[in-house]
Amino acid sequence: MPRKKYDCLKCPGYCCSYPVVEVKDRDAARIAKHFDLPLKDAEKKYFKSAYGYKRVMRRKKDKFFGRICQFFDTEARRCTIYEARPWACRDYPGKDNCGYWDFLAFERNAQEDDTYVSTTFHNER
Repeated sequence: MPRKKYDCLKCPGYCCSYPVVEVKDRDAARIAKHFDLPLKDAEKKYFKSAYGYKRVMRRKKDKFFGRICQFFDTEARRCTIYEARPWACRDYPGKDNCGYWDFLAFERNAQEDDTYVSTTFHNER
């Protein structure tokens, strides 16, 4: 397996802000088990049908990206269900390189600020 060319631990969770994080049947069952809930209850509480998908993650407000996965800790910037996360999250970005990480690393270097976060959510004034 090729070495990853990014560090998720330094990322503000960009991939978790995607409007569509698909949840397959096996993912839904794993998440329901994680919370010790019947699948039917987990379906209502954690997922919705949207964008032509049977099931996607519900989202909540986020100061950087506007909306983010409901299971994302917005203070620690970490997944709260990491062990039970869906396949889409496990497989991301699907290769050894993350485009957002490259962009973030470039911006942090250009800004000379290791904590700089470039966002896609901008408040209108």
